[in-house]
Amino acid sequence: MKEDIGYILHSISWKETSLIIKVFSREYGCINMVAKGAKRPYSQLRPVLSKFTPLLLRWTGKSEVKTLVKAELNGIISLPGNFLIFAWYLNELILSFLPKEDSHPILFDAYNDALLKFCDNHEKNSSYISSILRRFEWVLLKETGYGFDQEEPDFGNVLENSLVYQTISDRIETYLYGRTLYSRKILKDLKCFI
Repeated sequence: MKEDIGYILHSISWKETSLIIKVFSREYGCINMVAKGAKRPYSQLRPVLSKFTPLLLRWTGKSEVKTLVKAELNGIISLPGNFLIFAWYLNELILSFLPKEDSHPILFDAYNDALLKFCDNHEKNSSYISSILRRFEWVLLKETGYGFDQEEPDFGNVLENSLVYQTISDRIETYLYGRTLYSRKILKDLKCFI
């Protein structure tokens, strides 16, 4: 039996009462799990298995799809509704970039930090949001081997941030060649509103 903290990135129904969940854990990376009976009305897993909530997870199995044994809250992140699209974008990047069961603790910490920053009570303007997203993309590219040899830029600097955004955007699109990243398109479309 293995145990680690993690976040649910995606879930789909499986059979009548179960879910298949894609989890990003700190020590084990992205893992596919089946949560048996999670959709039953009185299941202990049902209220706990939500996205953008840190969870303490226990699972078993040696195959590609593990069996979730237990899930407990490991804190609460109260993500404002208008930041959900940005959090979904982070999830989609992780699902697109990371292979299964490849550990990236630094990236996990960057993901956790980004979610916490979305919840901060600071003024949340477009440059603030952009700096959070660019910092996460920078760490993602660096951790997956597509990064840069230079020092991390100041993501709070608007001019430097826009130059870095173009460079990061080019690297992500090159990696995803032939695959569509829908949340990225949605973010670009929403850019005029934030």
